[in-house]
Amino acid sequence: MANTKRLCTLLLRLMAVAATLSAAIVMVTSHERSNILGLSFEAKYNHTPAFRYFVIANAIVTVYGFLVLFLPSKSQLWRLVVALDLVFTMLLTSGISAALAIGSVGRHGNSYAGWLPICGQVPKYCDQVKGALIASFVGLLIYAVLLLYAIHNALDPLFLHKT
Repeated sequence: MANTKRLCTLLLRLMAVAATLSAAIVMVTSHERSNILGLSFEAKYNHTPAFRYFVIANAIVTVYGFLVLFLPSKSQLWRLVVALDLVFTMLLTSGISAALAIGSVGRHGNSYAGWLPICGQVPKYCDQVKGALIASFVGLLIYAVLLLYAIHNALDPLFLHKT
């Protein structure tokens, strides 16, 4: 039974690493050039601080998830993993929130500020940003499940395990 739980946790962590890594890669490779009324502009992730933060947050969470994969199952560091899972889940949440806010402005514009939507001019770029956000959100959901599972194991709220 313990091996099955360990295998499921390992599989979930691998899926979370894959999701956050793919989100970072898709966002980094997102760029498109467009011409409007003779003016040329390029939409690229590093032109927006929120998208850079999104990439950095996903990269940090990917490295953390990869390192936790090599932690021995009997190690006392698993108690620290509970706290670190919470920290990195919140980091991922903040990165997604920042990128989602800017993505919404890019898709719908902001009439109060006079900003026009740009997704009509650079649809490939917007689709890649949307794909990166979806992949990162999948990673966030997996990390949330892992966090709840780690909290359950660390605290044992029903006192099922006798010591």
